[in-house]
Amino acid sequence: MNDSNHQLKKFTPYQVLVIVMLALTQFTVILDFMVMSPLGDMLMKSMALKTSQFGFAVSSYAFSAGISGLLTAGFADKFDRKKLLLFFYIGFIAGTFFCSIATSYPMLIAARIITGLFGGVIGSISMAIVADLFPIEKRGRVMGFMQMSFGASQVLGIPIGLYIANSWGWQSPFLMIVILAASVWLFVLIKMHPVNAHLKVQTDKSPFMHLVHTVSKRDYRIGFLATAMLSLGGFMMMPWGSAFAINNLRITQQQLPLLFMVSGVSSLFIMPLIGRVSDKIDKFNVFAFASAWMIVMVLIYTNMSVTPLPLVMVMNVFFMIGIMSRMVPSSAMVSALPKMQDRGAFMSISSSLQQISGGIAAAAGGMIVYQKDKFSPLEHYNTLGMVITGLSLICLFLIYRVSRLIKTQQNEKEREKVKVELQVVEV
Repeated sequence: MNDSNHQLKKFTPYQVLVIVMLALTQFTVILDFMVMSPLGDMLMKSMALKTSQFGFAVSSYAFSAGISGLLTAGFADKFDRKKLLLFFYIGFIAGTFFCSIATSYPMLIAARIITGLFGGVIGSISMAIVADLFPIEKRGRVMGFMQMSFGASQVLGIPIGLYIANSWGWQSPFLMIVILAASVWLFVLIKMHPVNAHLKVQTDKSPFMHLVHTVSKRDYRIGFLATAMLSLGGFMMMPWGSAFAINNLRITQQQLPLLFMVSGVSSLFIMPLIGRVSDKIDKFNVFAFASAWMIVMVLIYTNMSVTPLPLVMVMNVFFMIGIMSRMVPSSAMVSALPKMQDRGAFMSISSSLQQISGGIAAAAGGMIVYQKDKFSPLEHYNTLGMVITGLSLICLFLIYRVSRLIKTQQNEKEREKVKVELQVVEV
């Protein structure tokens, strides 16, 4: 490898700082959503909720986030991305604070809706910033580092949150997130440079026409559908993880933080590795292998009964490998579809569909899974495994289509580059 290629693949100090800032914002947003799952058993018992009610508590965040993404898509490329990030992040912090003071089910639902309206857009803004600042050759590693926030939330956030919840009630983890997110907001305000290169290539289209223009592109629609299908499978099992572990696998509340910590630690090692691998070999091949792995793990895990804690930990790690190894290459591939002037709108719509699909999946999961009373095992959990298997196969086909589109784009760029070089030589 020559020096120029080596320099191209290295991150600059500022790029490293951006990755850290975006990863921290993702960490708080993911933790806010993820903490609902381990708190699920505690919430259902303290508020005497049915599985369908808890499913709605999870999906209310997702639906409001999806609506917010659609409403903001037309404006997403009209402003400095840093300013957008700061605006929506402060709204997310306010919504999470309302969760920390909720004392009833209606208050919780209202707080989750507010949090979703703001928090659901942050991921798409972060993805647009990544696509603006990092070439596709680096994006797999960037996605790998950013997805580490998922693992970090399980290693640090969820165990600490569960410990706090066991001591001071289920509302207390949300206050912890508020304090952390406020610090991250100040960090971004002070350290991040403006992200506004996309403003130089904007047209005079109105926000609504910009939204219509983005949705009308066939290549983009394939990316949207792939993202939606990926979320349907991922969100269908997640809300019931702690309830299944406690009531079916017979893991205790005290063991639950350790279970999440072990799987989270594993993902901290897996994410950077998968990012590097997906930058070195074909990203679709990585996704295809991960999909096959995940299907096997889902079918095994959803059919387990009372199981010793060490074996449950091992299965969770294997399960996490499949989930995370799909997220990194698929995120990198889908982010390569939109042009710079469309990225904000594309990412907002994609995030919106992701959230709405997740909300549908959580609500559907609540109707499939059944619990006779708050201490009995979950029933029909294995049915979720079969549904997820079918969705994963459909998603595999759609990501293949995305992969082909990206290769076509790259070939066209190469042909244009060669044409320009030949014209220079002729001159």
